[in-house]
Amino acid sequence: MATLFISDLHLCPSRPQASRLFRSFLAGPARRADTLYILGDLFEYWAGDDDLEETFVAGHCAALRELASAGVRIFFMAGNRDFLAGDGFARAAGLSLLPEPAVIELDGVPTLLLHGDTLCTDDAAYQAFRSEVRSPDWKQAFLSLPLTQRKARIEALRRESEAQKQSKPWDIMDVNPDAVSRTLTFHRCQRLIHGHTHRPACHRLEIDGRPCERWVLPDWDAAGGYLACGQDGCQLVPL
Repeated sequence: MATLFISDLHLCPSRPQASRLFRSFLAGPARRADTLYILGDLFEYWAGDDDLEETFVAGHCAALRELASAGVRIFFMAGNRDFLAGDGFARAAGLSLLPEPAVIELDGVPTLLLHGDTLCTDDAAYQAFRSEVRSPDWKQAFLSLPLTQRKARIEALRRESEAQKQSKPWDIMDVNPDAVSRTLTFHRCQRLIHGHTHRPACHRLEIDGRPCERWVLPDWDAAGGYLACGQDGCQLVPL
């Protein structure tokens, strides 16, 4: 049975097509898999686990829990949009939270899993922002706010982020090749799987004389897709 990887679905009520694709994926390819890894940005944003009763969120958590009940192991690694998802989300969705980075043995190949944003080191402003919002003090202060206020602040941050992207060179929002090499070397892995950049591809590279590969997962803004890995290797599969 295959191991599947997805990321960057950005599920939200205003994008019903992504939700339909996700439900179809869970009922089809995912149901036939052994393990499913979700490498971040499953939701467009996550304001906190106290939002689990919201109808849209609850429905998707129930769909994941049903998949887990069918025997599929599900792992979730937070992305830059849903890094506040915690133990409450994990229980509701029937999955296990995965730290970032994570190293797994995938059909005999040591494989590094990331969301991908930490590799975009050329975007110094984003990396500074990321460090700030991932700090325990920031998260504690933010989660102490009322849910409605948190959602309003997230919407403001999203608008600001989209505006900043318009003035940023496209290449600095992609991964830095040296960061990729350093990260693979540090973790002693031959394969890297990540999302975030919305540039699905397989990159073959050589590090210290070792053949390595970097798989970039597709986003679900238009059609969506997933990475399927087995004993014969990996392949990107469109939906």
